[in-house]
Amino acid sequence: MWQQFWFDGRHGKEHLEMSNKADYRLIGKSSVCSEISEEEAKTLAAIMGVRHLKDGELIVSEGEADQTLYILASGKVGVISAAPDGTQNLVHTMTAGECAGTRAFVDRSSRKATLRAVGDATVYMLTPAAFDTVVDAHPRLAYKVMRALFRVTHANLMRMNQETQQLSNYINKTQGRY
Repeated sequence: MWQQFWFDGRHGKEHLEMSNKADYRLIGKSSVCSEISEEEAKTLAAIMGVRHLKDGELIVSEGEADQTLYILASGKVGVISAAPDGTQNLVHTMTAGECAGTRAFVDRSSRKATLRAVGDATVYMLTPAAFDTVVDAHPRLAYKVMRALFRVTHANLMRMNQETQQLSNYINKTQGRY
């Protein structure tokens, strides 16, 4: 066990939390690390934070300037998007091994969705600053991770396109009636 001291700017509170180190075996099975070796997984585990969540606990809010890449180690996380009228819509439920925040992590933009624990969950966190140390010291590992991030983003886009097509087919068949 190691202690991590961090400042939660969203809530203006300082925290001292006890946390386990990220498990390199789980990292190696995640969607962003499918191509890496055991040694490379250990390298990433050494620079990742760990956060244990209770049911309903907020990870990050839509619009927030948080560029952390989150890898779900255990449990489930709801991906929630706000509709123009303010309604919160669950658009996806993440399962272990999936990651969130690829776009914000790569282009340093604000969050496009809220992440909230669905039951108890554990997430591993990779900040851009920590990843920059990998880019400098282990460029081949950085390349593998970035390539996997592209694949994850592409798969998400393909899933959304398919869902849009299914919705369009439904609307066309029913003339928009429920």
